[in-house]
Amino acid sequence: MDVIDTQPMETLVERHDRLHAVQEVRIPVPFGELAGKWWGPRNVRPIVCLHGWQDNAGTFDTLIPLLPSHISFLALDLPGHGYSSRIPDGMSYQPMNIFYLLNFVMHEYGWKKISLMSHSMGSVLHYPYAAIFPTRVDFLISIDALKPQIFRDETIVSLLSELTPEFLKADQRNQEKSEPPSYSYEETVDRLFEGAVNSITREACPFLLQRNLRKSAKFPDKYYFARDSRLKYGFGFLWSQDVNKRLAQNLTMPFLFIKATESPYWEKKKYYDEVIEILERNNPRFELKYVEGTHHVHLSHPERVAPVVTDF
Repeated sequence: MDVIDTQPMETLVERHDRLHAVQEVRIPVPFGELAGKWWGPRNVRPIVCLHGWQDNAGTFDTLIPLLPSHISFLALDLPGHGYSSRIPDGMSYQPMNIFYLLNFVMHEYGWKKISLMSHSMGSVLHYPYAAIFPTRVDFLISIDALKPQIFRDETIVSLLSELTPEFLKADQRNQEKSEPPSYSYEETVDRLFEGAVNSITREACPFLLQRNLRKSAKFPDKYYFARDSRLKYGFGFLWSQDVNKRLAQNLTMPFLFIKATESPYWEKKKYYDEVIEILERNNPRFELKYVEGTHHVHLSHPERVAPVVTDF
């Protein structure tokens, strides 16, 4: 991977996009629009790419250029992230919405099938989508997350009691239209780098910041984080491991799961192992590959991930 400087984001990421002839796209949805980056030929159905929690389409900026150039990719900003619209005030982000969102995308372009390559939360979202609509999905690539996590009952109850009041505060702040705290560009790099706890290299931060920052109206030369703060207080799929296992039985399409060696499982490993065992038993086209690196290895060290994806 080329050494990336940490110039102000306009020069670095826009230059990168121009070099790779990336096109910005907008897809109408009932609450506004989904934003995305289209890489490669427009006459080829792209692999749709879903990012992780509080990230955006920029998470694939360093990986996609290392993949075969005759293949197209459409990296989306999920609602409330990047340049996509937020959901209306007074509502919360629900993971089940992925079922509708991917159908809006397929309808917009007239596709009968969809191919998916996702990271983290994106992989957790496309797991049930592919299992519930297996005839629509021709293959899956999941990077460092496999399936919805399993929480203990008491954890779910305490999370609901802690996060719901915080969500209501965030929703109220949105309605007041007050500008969030702003920072110098260097400070935003520090905040992302430190917040990701060594998962993202400092050099890779501009690729996520490009779509996540807006210029402050109050302070020239400062920026604020523009993602919807309600996202911090959302919940994943709160169903049982039995549901995950039943869904796994439907995942018979070609499926590549890439696990980063230095990244945690975010749940008891036995839940993960149970699903891997079903996939390996039921799906001859399931592949599990390990790549050395942290949770954002696809962004920080794409040269480790690209050959595995290309081979698949």
